[in-house]
Amino acid sequence: MSSTLGTLFLIPNTLGDHARAEQLPWVLPNETLTQTSKLTHWIVEDAKTARAFLKAVDSVSPLACSIQEMQMSEWRGAARNAKYGDAVKPMDLLKPLMAGKDMGLMSEAGVPGVADPGAELVLAAHQLGARVKPLVGPSSILLGLMASGLNGQRFAFQGYIPHDAQDRIARLKQLEVESRKLGQTQIWIETPYRNTAMLMACLATLAPQSMLCLGMDLSLNSELITTLTIADWRKRYPNEAACALLQNRPAVFLLLA
Repeated sequence: MSSTLGTLFLIPNTLGDHARAEQLPWVLPNETLTQTSKLTHWIVEDAKTARAFLKAVDSVSPLACSIQEMQMSEWRGAARNAKYGDAVKPMDLLKPLMAGKDMGLMSEAGVPGVADPGAELVLAAHQLGARVKPLVGPSSILLGLMASGLNGQRFAFQGYIPHDAQDRIARLKQLEVESRKLGQTQIWIETPYRNTAMLMACLATLAPQSMLCLGMDLSLNSELITTLTIADWRKRYPNEAACALLQNRPAVFLLLA
């Protein structure tokens, strides 16, 4: 490893839009906040969100320089960047790292590299021979698994599943078969405005005895975590109107057949 290379710090974010000073100590250790405050070179998904988070950090651990003075680049993944005609590559964004500067990589929510395009930048840093340092923070996937009561010894994260109605049904059936065969908890996430459609698809598709956990607003004051059989979910939410409280809230779905 070259001694001239900086370190890429993987900076966890909060799991909601409530990146406020009074909430940060509940989800981020002091050491994480202190290291975050020292960094002046950043790669983020969205600069506006990142600045709001850093403003909250500043009230707990003063930043090394003003947010306006920081070097901040956006990265949303190679495929998405290419779609919008952006030719920037991971190595382009890591130039400060090559010059010996420490850098921070921040996700929109949770931890970088997990259900997050930051993995491409982490791999590029490894290819350079730079040190990669993950810092402790909240992961909705693990928090949901911890609180679900389902199998935490054998599980698989599936990312997003198809939102086309027929493709979604086929994928849910496939995940249920795999879960039953392997004794494996299947975990996936959904865009918040599709929560109701996803839950209704689960209730229409999965076997009555299968266990489903829905974890919403994890780590926030409005947190709701519920594990029931599909049969009991159907009793609690018999129609789409009954699911209104679930809509537009960050959610994790967990299934054990």
